[in-house]
Amino acid sequence: MGLTKQYLRYGPAALFGLVASTRGNVAFVALRGEQGRCVAVPACEHVFVWDTRKGEKVLILKGLKEEVSCLCPSPDGLHLAVGYEDGSIRVFSLLSGEANVTFNGHKAAVTALKYDHLGGRLVSGSKDTDVILWDVINESGLYRLKGHKDAVTQVLLLKRNLLVTSGKDTLVKWWDLDTQHCFKTLVGHRTEVWGLALVSEEKRLITGTADSELRVWDISYIQEIKNPDEPESKKSKGSSLGAEENTGEDETLKLDGSPEERLLTCSKVGSIMREGRDRVITLATDQTGKILACHGTDAVLEVFSVLSEEEVQKKLEKKTKKAKKKAKQKSEEQPDGTVELSLQEEIQRVTNIRASAKIKSFDLTLSSKGELKIVLLLQNNIIESYNLNLSAQVPQAVRASKITIGGHRSDVRTLAFSSDNIAILSAAAESVKIWNRSTLQCIRTMECDYALCSLFVPGDRQVIVGTKTGKLQLYDLASGSLMETLTAHDGAVWSIALSPDQHGFMTGGADKCVKFWEFELVKDESIIQKRLSIKQMRILQLDEDVLCVRYSPNHKLLAVSLLDCTVKVFYTDTLKFFLSLYGHKLPVLCMDISYDGALIATGSADRNVKIWGLDFGDCHRSLFAHDDSVMHLQFVAKSHLFFTAGKDNKIKQWDADKFEHIQTLEGHHQEVWCLALSPNGDYMVSASHDKSLRLWERTREPLILEEEREMQREAEYEESVAKEEQPVVAGETQGETGLAGKKTIETIKAAERIMEAIELYREEMAKLKEHKAICKAAGKEVPLSVNPILHAYGNITPSAYVLEVFKKVKSSELEESLLVLPFSYVPDLLRLFSEHIQLGSEMELLCRALIFLLKIHFGQITSNHMLVSVIENLKKTTISRVSEARDVLGFNMAGLQYLKREIEAKDEVTFFADATDRFEEKRRKRKKMVLAVI
Repeated sequence: MGLTKQYLRYGPAALFGLVASTRGNVAFVALRGEQGRCVAVPACEHVFVWDTRKGEKVLILKGLKEEVSCLCPSPDGLHLAVGYEDGSIRVFSLLSGEANVTFNGHKAAVTALKYDHLGGRLVSGSKDTDVILWDVINESGLYRLKGHKDAVTQVLLLKRNLLVTSGKDTLVKWWDLDTQHCFKTLVGHRTEVWGLALVSEEKRLITGTADSELRVWDISYIQEIKNPDEPESKKSKGSSLGAEENTGEDETLKLDGSPEERLLTCSKVGSIMREGRDRVITLATDQTGKILACHGTDAVLEVFSVLSEEEVQKKLEKKTKKAKKKAKQKSEEQPDGTVELSLQEEIQRVTNIRASAKIKSFDLTLSSKGELKIVLLLQNNIIESYNLNLSAQVPQAVRASKITIGGHRSDVRTLAFSSDNIAILSAAAESVKIWNRSTLQCIRTMECDYALCSLFVPGDRQVIVGTKTGKLQLYDLASGSLMETLTAHDGAVWSIALSPDQHGFMTGGADKCVKFWEFELVKDESIIQKRLSIKQMRILQLDEDVLCVRYSPNHKLLAVSLLDCTVKVFYTDTLKFFLSLYGHKLPVLCMDISYDGALIATGSADRNVKIWGLDFGDCHRSLFAHDDSVMHLQFVAKSHLFFTAGKDNKIKQWDADKFEHIQTLEGHHQEVWCLALSPNGDYMVSASHDKSLRLWERTREPLILEEEREMQREAEYEESVAKEEQPVVAGETQGETGLAGKKTIETIKAAERIMEAIELYREEMAKLKEHKAICKAAGKEVPLSVNPILHAYGNITPSAYVLEVFKKVKSSELEESLLVLPFSYVPDLLRLFSEHIQLGSEMELLCRALIFLLKIHFGQITSNHMLVSVIENLKKTTISRVSEARDVLGFNMAGLQYLKREIEAKDEVTFFADATDRFEEKRRKRKKMVLAVI
């Protein structure tokens, strides 16, 4: 057997160049107890927490693979709920930065998250049209609410245990969480409802749609309208009899002919006109509900002030007095109609804040001093924060800070490494940045035109950038200044390549020319020393636009990729034609020549990579490389391995000798535009449309292709499992509610572990029975062999081992794991539950699992005569043990309340005693002074 070729794995090292992603929303977080200073923003799969005052990154909440789509801080400020594109939700601790809880229930991206006012429950809405309520404390899903026909856009939890949700299906739905039913549907909107906000102590609802109107709805709760003498049972009757649907904008009709009153009435009172003509992107209030703000697809944030009941009353009294005075002056009688405030008077426009670019998301918080703090997440990778003094006569927003240094304003289109592998150059439409590879800090930022290609000048003291306007710009890194600008081509400079002798370089442009340049030192009048400059030496005129140029390492040949889908190879010295490489169906966008000049690899918009021999121009192999255009290709130094970057968000490594795919680097969430390998091949940096730059590092870990293929197959299987149909629960109707969880590979693995534990329990029980029979026959005690698994757990019993396995199942995955468990294992489980409940261990977990199993297997359990005695026993022990636990809990609660009262009483006594002591001391001092005077 021959030796297998060994490869070294490239792995992710860092993500940089990104201030914030625009997929999710920005949110204020309280870090170290300070409000309004730190903001959490999505950053691809991670969440960055920025200090807006210092402009520094203070915390990174690391994600897995999927992009962040939604953020929601908890009311206590200690946790942050993060929703992802795959439908998962993770709850992070802001103190430790660790993910404490993971919820899996949605099949598509999470679009809305909201905590209740205590922070114990979390509600999530998704693109899969479902709304799920989660128990954060118990780390489990409560139930799923189905009703929307399109993506859910916003969710709001009310203190009265009600939920209101909006969707792209133009509906706003009201849900009673006690009965888990939709009891009201607002159908007064003609287009998608993009935003919801509750103001005036949850008595007014504001909705934002695709037009310039903000519709205002009055909410009247039936309990408050009804006669207070009426019994409570009658009040709540008929609260959840069904979904009310109405075709008009007035939503005060009865439920489908039902005579009973429901929970609330909701009627439209008017509209507030926005200045923006496009759809609402975000509509939100501050924590007090006094300030309302919204924005559309433009750069303007509109801020409104909502008057409180006291302020409305004062204004109404003032208006009434004015009306009376006016009537008196005109000597007319007072009209019978009462004076009312218009909606525009109750909800007043404060100011408009114009940001420096389009707004994608915002958050606002009202400080204790009455100052409004607003943070804006902009489309061009910027976070801006504003302060607004509401007490001023004409409130004007003042920009407090702007976080920009961490990245480019637009997509990075070219990357380059310095010769010492330390500095990285990235250039975009507006600037060139130089980064330190080890610290990932931006050390230079220089303004430029739209950059398309770049290189470090030998010596790494200057850089050259080729632009879309056809110019070459030469920058000095020490001073960060533009030294020279030359008009190189009539069209865009698509490619630049340094000559192997390092005396010059060549450029290819859209003007069908390849131009050759040399470095020279020229004397500048302003400075004594000579400075670097470039001069044109030769021109190679071609028939088509030039897309890419490359030198062979021995400087004998040069390759030019043309718009006619061919690659022409010329001799460098005479510029005579040597070879034509044709075979691609679409233009070749990138290419590279190996270190020994033997191979040339070309990547095309036809998604293929072709490997050619440079001696005869024969095609060695054509590889289907990516699912979209191949944007960049580069060989690893001193090898025939090369990397390709594609519009399918992936970077792939290939072996040009064996024509094999080695590994795929997944991390970018959008198209990868370019990549650059360090001269020693240990590092690679890539840039994407998601605005992030990623650094990849060559590890010492060997990569075995068979193992890599196996891992790929496993990943595909796990994906297919997640896409399978969800298991059907017996007796569950296809109504408005369902189970919160979903089947994932984790729930299947958890079920397999439970099955293995029960199999071990069965084997051990059979072995024990057999051992007793042997001992009886032998008439003496025979030693019993101990199972190694039980021995590893400290010689525990088989039933205790099953309980240990149960305890290790995540709380959020318990129901789904039991759902995929075959019924043949259920009888054994019930017997084990009976045994453990009798002992009083893990009561909460076992009761939860027992009730769920009885619910889903009710028919089979009740028809099985063997389980009658087990169920009877469970009935007795469970009720008694639960009563005992309840008694202990009640006793502890009463004890804690007693201690609380004792402490409070003691504090009051101390306070009064302290005041008396101070009074006595003052009196003594006064007496002394009087005596001294006498």
